[in-house]
Amino acid sequence: MATQNTDLKEAKKDAIMTPDMYRSMFLRQFTSQCSQSYDKMMAMGFMYTIQKPLRKIYPNDDDYYAALDRHTEFFNITPHVLPFVAGLTVADKNFDTSSINAMKVGLMGPLSGIGDSFYWGTFRVVAAGIGIGIASTGNPLGPIVYALIYSVINFATRIVAAHLGYDLGTKLLQQSEENNLMSRMTHAAGVLGMTVIGAMIAAQVSLSTALTFDVGGSEIVLQDLFDSIFPGLLPLLATFACVALYKKGVKTIWIIIGIFAICIIGTGLGVFAAA
Repeated sequence: MATQNTDLKEAKKDAIMTPDMYRSMFLRQFTSQCSQSYDKMMAMGFMYTIQKPLRKIYPNDDDYYAALDRHTEFFNITPHVLPFVAGLTVADKNFDTSSINAMKVGLMGPLSGIGDSFYWGTFRVVAAGIGIGIASTGNPLGPIVYALIYSVINFATRIVAAHLGYDLGTKLLQQSEENNLMSRMTHAAGVLGMTVIGAMIAAQVSLSTALTFDVGGSEIVLQDLFDSIFPGLLPLLATFACVALYKKGVKTIWIIIGIFAICIIGTGLGVFAAA
């Protein structure tokens, strides 16, 4: 009897997510940030994302409205990994509705850590670096290449994540907890992101000095001295200075204005070399 009940539940679960349902979730998830509020954040968008699967799971109106209401509680996550939680939520619906909110709350932090590290801190930076590198040569394809690289990764992740969340269910979460997979992925993404940012500082931040000194009748170009000791030293110091100001609470707009002012005055006084 227990085997029959298990088989029945599995059959019901498999019947929920059809290609039409996956397509609906994929299109609707892009609205997840269209109705954000301080008290709910992405809750309404998440509820709208899984609205059609919920209607299929709960044909009774009262159960359906109660399910919609459950998903109006606070929810916030990196949008790219939202489909994983959506798929997992729909898979969980058939078994224990009381644990759904606890599961969502538990996933928000770890998955957002991974999502922010990979997408905002790594993939977007890498794609932007490639696009800027192309655009800096005067090639108009730079922005297009950036958009293509980031969009392909974005869309592919959302499609795969929905299937992964639904098909694997809680098994993936248990394995991740046992193997410490999430923390390792977050650390790896952080290392990769910092490496890319370091490379972008050297390639994209341009700052050099025009100062020269006369020592014993010979002219010493200060920038050549810096380059022989530590190439890219001034751009690195300028970046560290901006980071230090930001950490002290200085607003970004004031840092930008300060950069403009220092560069204009410094170039006018002959301290910095004109580009």
